Amino acid sequence: MTYQEAIELLYASLPTFHRAGPGAYKPGLDTSMRLSELTGNPHRHYPCIHIAGTNGKGSTAHTLAAILQEAGYRTGLYTSPHIFDFRERIRVDGEMIPPEAVIEFVERWRQMQSSCANLEPSFFELTSTLAFEWFSRCKVDIAVIETGLGGRLDSTNIISPILSVITNISLDHTSLLGDTPAQIAAEKAGIIKHGVPVVIGEPAAETMPVFIAKARETESPLCVADTLAATITSEGNFYPVTPFGPISGALSGPHQALNAATVMKAVELLRGRFEIPDSAVKSGFEGVTRLTGLFGRWTKIADSPRTIADTGHNCGGWEKIVATLNAMPATRTALVVGFVADKELGPVMDLMGRIEGEVRLWCCTPSTPRALQAAELAACASGAGLSAVAEPDVNAAVAVARQWASADGTVLIAGSNFLIAGLKSGQ
Repeated sequence: MTYQEAIELLYASLPTFHRAGPGAYKPGLDTSMRLSELTGNPHRHYPCIHIAGTNGKGSTAHTLAAILQEAGYRTGLYTSPHIFDFRERIRVDGEMIPPEAVIEFVERWRQMQSSCANLEPSFFELTSTLAFEWFSRCKVDIAVIETGLGGRLDSTNIISPILSVITNISLDHTSLLGDTPAQIAAEKAGIIKHGVPVVIGEPAAETMPVFIAKARETESPLCVADTLAATITSEGNFYPVTPFGPISGALSGPHQALNAATVMKAVELLRGRFEIPDSAVKSGFEGVTRLTGLFGRWTKIADSPRTIADTGHNCGGWEKIVATLNAMPATRTALVVGFVADKELGPVMDLMGRIEGEVRLWCCTPSTPRALQAAELAACASGAGLSAVAEPDVNAAVAVARQWASADGTVLIAGSNFLIAGLKSGQ
């Protein structure tokens, strides 16, 4: 079996949320626990940090992993979804899991299936098991685990973390998690374990009572991230005053200041168990993209005009995108966007209308069966009063958008992960 055959088997036989949508969501932990038992409960072989949240959990997870790597710890990192290669989801010290390990696991699973009556795992359940087992084989000192969707019933919630982190709450996947911030917070709060500290990244009036009640129920120390002042540039954020001294971060935008504060509070708590010098915190923030392979979080891919790729795909993500654009204004801003068809785009379009300066949209079709077609997206944008045209191919859209933006403008490619993946394949 080749690596490509292994990946195709996973996609063909097991529904994936980011390809099939809500129909692939399979809540509950029974299957994950059975898979774990079949592989020797590998998640029990190392300490874990568990991270949930609507937005920001990827940046937070990667930055924590980078800091732990720089402190000298062999660090596992499990995130989702991937952009270019399935192996991005599973890393040890920034290195993706080898193709041979993926092939071996898939072949072994195929052999086990005949003796596993009534065990029909989802793509994410099987992938989580692969990650937990790979981290055990690599003898990691610690693993940073990001939830896939929600928290309480997420496949990763079989772990017993030493620290839980909830970055923020906003409305996304409402058909599955609830249609109010409090309901969604209750699902995310499911990662809070008895006696285990939890960090809340962005406290809000609607959600804090939920977290406080859960922490009391589980007798878990609850900590809230501190407010962090930041100087924001297109090259990254600078934090002049932190518990670890002045820090330059590779990630840019007002929202990254919130993620940074969350990471710093987590590090303060981890210092009770791990030796993490100030120098490791600083170098982790500075080198997060290089150390962990993080891509698509306000990633600059070209200059003149400044061209950025970001995987912001929901209302909470676009609130942060708009704030970042307005913090570094340009005369012209070209938006190259594409979304899946099950997103509520009205609020997103309203946010796009708040971008300062002259704004135009190029609407694309992401490379997924769930894609909203470019023409439909352009019609939606035009109906919201935005200047928009349909250009299905992202690379063609970027070429035209860069010409229009001119040297001192900004081009932002944002939305579905599949839009960003298509961009790279055409560069």
